[in-house]
Amino acid sequence: MGCDHFSTDVSYLPDLRTYLDDLLLQREKLRSMAEADDWARAEAMPSDAEITRIRRLIQRVTEDVETLTEAERAEIQRAAQVVRRMRQNFLGMPRIRQPLPDLRPERPA
Repeated sequence: MGCDHFSTDVSYLPDLRTYLDDLLLQREKLRSMAEADDWARAEAMPSDAEITRIRRLIQRVTEDVETLTEAERAEIQRAAQVVRRMRQNFLGMPRIRQPLPDLRPERPA
């Protein structure tokens, strides 16, 4: 998201909004932590530039969707729901295979 050439599609819009909300919440929590050292707060604080980039990306996708007809918007929303469902199921927790047993334990490593 830090790249000026990054673009996304409408299927990522809920995730982008959640990410923006998380950044804003984190920023407010850090601002309210009076006991934290200034350097620690500054290191953990989400940058204004990152927040601005996410807001612009959300705005660009939203504006693109608003230019569509009602029928096109409904079709895009249905397609985005399918993509999000597939992404959730397909990109779930990675599956790590169990290592194969060493059939010759006497062999040196």
